[in-house]
Amino acid sequence: MNNYGYVRVAAASPRLKVADCAFNTDEILKVVADAENQGVSAIVFPETCITSYTAQDLLHQRALLDETLYSLERIRLASEQSSIIIIVGMPLAISNKLYNVGVAVNYGKILGVVPKTFLPNYNEFYDKRWFSSPRELTSDTIELCAQDVPVGTDLIFQTPDFNFAIEICEDLWTPLPPSSIHSLYGAEVIFNLSASNETIGKHSYRKSLVSQQSARCIAGYVYAAAGNGESTTDIVFGGSSLIAENGEIIAEGKRFSFDSELCVTEIDVDRLRNDRLKNKSFSVSEYKNLDQVRYRTVKVGTSKVDADFRLTRLINKTPFVPSPLNLDERCSEIFAIQVGGLAKRLLHTNCQTVVVGVSGGLDSTLALLVMVKAFDKLNISRKNIYGITMPGFGTTDRTYNNALDLMKSLGVTIKEISIRDAVIQHFKDIDHDETIHDITYENSQARERTQILMDYANKVNGLVIGTGDLSELALGWCTYNGDHMSMYAVNTGIPKTLVKTLVRWISDTQLDIASEHILLDILDTPVSPELLPAGKDGEIVQITEDTVGPYILHDFFLYNMLRFGYEPLKIYFLAQYAFKDDYQKEEILNWLKVFYRRFFSQQFKRSCIPDGPKVGSINLSPRGDWRMASDASAALWLKQLDALQ
Repeated sequence: MNNYGYVRVAAASPRLKVADCAFNTDEILKVVADAENQGVSAIVFPETCITSYTAQDLLHQRALLDETLYSLERIRLASEQSSIIIIVGMPLAISNKLYNVGVAVNYGKILGVVPKTFLPNYNEFYDKRWFSSPRELTSDTIELCAQDVPVGTDLIFQTPDFNFAIEICEDLWTPLPPSSIHSLYGAEVIFNLSASNETIGKHSYRKSLVSQQSARCIAGYVYAAAGNGESTTDIVFGGSSLIAENGEIIAEGKRFSFDSELCVTEIDVDRLRNDRLKNKSFSVSEYKNLDQVRYRTVKVGTSKVDADFRLTRLINKTPFVPSPLNLDERCSEIFAIQVGGLAKRLLHTNCQTVVVGVSGGLDSTLALLVMVKAFDKLNISRKNIYGITMPGFGTTDRTYNNALDLMKSLGVTIKEISIRDAVIQHFKDIDHDETIHDITYENSQARERTQILMDYANKVNGLVIGTGDLSELALGWCTYNGDHMSMYAVNTGIPKTLVKTLVRWISDTQLDIASEHILLDILDTPVSPELLPAGKDGEIVQITEDTVGPYILHDFFLYNMLRFGYEPLKIYFLAQYAFKDDYQKEEILNWLKVFYRRFFSQQFKRSCIPDGPKVGSINLSPRGDWRMASDASAALWLKQLDALQ
């Protein structure tokens, strides 16, 4: 696809005058010119915007209807040298009946006419006074602007970059909006021409409708409502402009403006197609009688290609981390899922004790906090939680003391078992020089710690709780059959960027002041496995991110690769936007290659991971979300990135 799968769209609310088609058309064309200058591929205007929605009984005046046709011809002529798709609203007389329609225009051609399906006739709305139902159409084509034009509610417009359909205002507010069926038949973007007026609370409800419909349809939804210039005799129009993508409002225009307003952003059609590809419930065949519906496809030849394409929408650099607006709700839910998963496993196994290695790092801290909460939930004494700290060659005073202080503040049973002597003996047994700090040196320590945890769990009849997180699983940053293994892994669905956020939230909301101070220092400690000796001043020298790369980048890569199925070039493109103030593009490219190499080469570890709760939309359990051959090749993915050099 062009432009990395993005299509720039716009919802417009132009200045209008009631029944003044010439003025309204002038304003429409001004807005179209502005949109084209911004690289917009398709723009939608409000319902009956050529005449204004509040023309009322003037809609039965032949002079107004004739002027409407002349205005459409002006728009058509203006579009002859323009690639933008223009969707305008107007009243249109067909075979002595008046219809409320949306008309799509492109390159001087009237692409199609779509009548409003549902005509509201309650409260302040009187559509049936003026307009007829599309069921009364007697032909599926009409002559308009000296062209034969398809007309009906069964039109899907197919461009080289995306497919779209049209519905009008009330259509959205019904139990089964036409857009639901349009989407099942291939429409990826829905354009809604609306004249929804403003009342208390209506805007919030309207936004929820647009958001939810875009989610149900797995589609982009572009909504343009009438605004400034409509009659305020009895009601007021705010000019609500909304653009949604699969459940999220990604752009919103200014309401109650006395100027023409234009709401512009990009819809990620690539993302929508990937989600539909995976969702087997998204199929016409799953709905009785819908497979008998017939649609007509209108081919649109235009393709908006921009050699210097730039995004205007925000790219979230931490997609796993909740926004400040819903941080408390999301973190509470995440923590509850972790706690609930562990509590169920304890009940099922009739187990009253657990064992965990506590290092003073973030992951083991989060795991311990989950365990404490689960034991409180089940009314089991915290003393049945055995926290074992296992100092090794790289353990620093900072992490060692934080581990002990945290366990003490939480009231769990503390055990300290040094691994130094056992590992040294192991080096002798396998004839390894302990001065050679290689992979054998590091992994021997990790496996010794796991052996201690497993054997101690047998001793106290307990479960070993794993502490490794989702990011480590993605990169394979764990020792096979070492910290890779446990009896239940509570962090397996939590990426590294979320671990820090979650621990901070727990510190702020769940703990006493003493524990909070300890957590703050843990949060400030560099991420490290501490498998290499500390520096001469006792500082951590083995920094994980120096070796595998920044977790904030890897979590970004992981999310966009697995959640949306993006190809490497698109992930690289998006990362440059998200991290433009943080990393040079060469750094991003380097770590992206590292990500793909490690992700593919380390699948064998993920193929045999312990049970653990899924938390978000990304999970790497071989029994759940991710099934991948351990010997799959990364060549195709790396080839794309190598071509950039």
